[in-house]
Amino acid sequence: MIEGRFGWPPGSATGVGSLPGTDPAEAIKLVLGELPDLPFLPELPARGPGAELVGRGCALLVDLPAELQPHGWTLASSPGRDLARARDYLARDLDLLTELAAGVPVLKVQVPGPLTLAAVVELPNLHKVLTDLGAFSDLAESLTEGVRLHLAALAARLPGTELVLQVDEPALPAVLAGQVPTPSGYGTVRALAAPAAEEAIGSLLAVAPAGFRVVHSCAAEVPFGLLATAGADAVSVDALLLADRQLDALGEFLDSGGSLWLGVLPGVDAPITLAEARSVVRTLWDKLGFGPRLLAERVVVTPSCGLAGASQGYVRRALSILRDTAAALSEESL
Repeated sequence: MIEGRFGWPPGSATGVGSLPGTDPAEAIKLVLGELPDLPFLPELPARGPGAELVGRGCALLVDLPAELQPHGWTLASSPGRDLARARDYLARDLDLLTELAAGVPVLKVQVPGPLTLAAVVELPNLHKVLTDLGAFSDLAESLTEGVRLHLAALAARLPGTELVLQVDEPALPAVLAGQVPTPSGYGTVRALAAPAAEEAIGSLLAVAPAGFRVVHSCAAEVPFGLLATAGADAVSVDALLLADRQLDALGEFLDSGGSLWLGVLPGVDAPITLAEARSVVRTLWDKLGFGPRLLAERVVVTPSCGLAGASQGYVRRALSILRDTAAALSEESL
């Protein structure tokens, strides 16, 4: 059991979720080697449809089959080969994880959030699920049950390993602002009311114990207050997209006991150094007005978003820099 307020150790670094390549065993070994304090189950979108974020989400749905159409994932009347492939990818990943990650103290798993899934997946009539509140409710409930079963299966496979749940909601700000485009591209889906969004995200987060709940959104205007009320222990954001006008809301979230997972390195190949990554954290922390003592406890360093579009060499260097950045922040907290 990890001691402390959160389910991950102080001074941790981790990845957002996706990595390049098609070999899950190689990806899992890389993560376990470079990020031993907070490893994660990698997603490998390069394997094809069903291995990406939305396909994995469809694989988790219970009694709500989906299929891949030319325009994207669509709810269907019965399971087909696309869904079978997505579930097979997940099953193979879990088999390898059981073999390679046995005995790790803590592991993070990522799932798409209900708002993002509903903003992408379509109904048979080619409208977004988000346009139909009844269908949205069904999808959110199905996803919640699927994630509950997913975590239970992982717990059975990895006894003694604490599981951190990361809910990926890149579309969250657009859903709340009514900026999700319709399939035609000529309009937008009406905004989802904040209470409905909060309830859907909160129900999903509740399948994990308090202290183990994270929401990630690599978008601007992340609603820290809504996510705190929904039950998020940590919010994962891109440091470069944090506007000064959001600092008060972020400060309130941290004051209330929350954790900030801060994206400090680009998700694609770019020049990166330990000094630059460390500077990103310290500059923001100084703006927020918190002292260095809380750094290791409250901040987890990550890439700005997934790394699927990066080269293998960049990924290995980025994970190494993240690990060293977390260690440096821990030294500052002493």
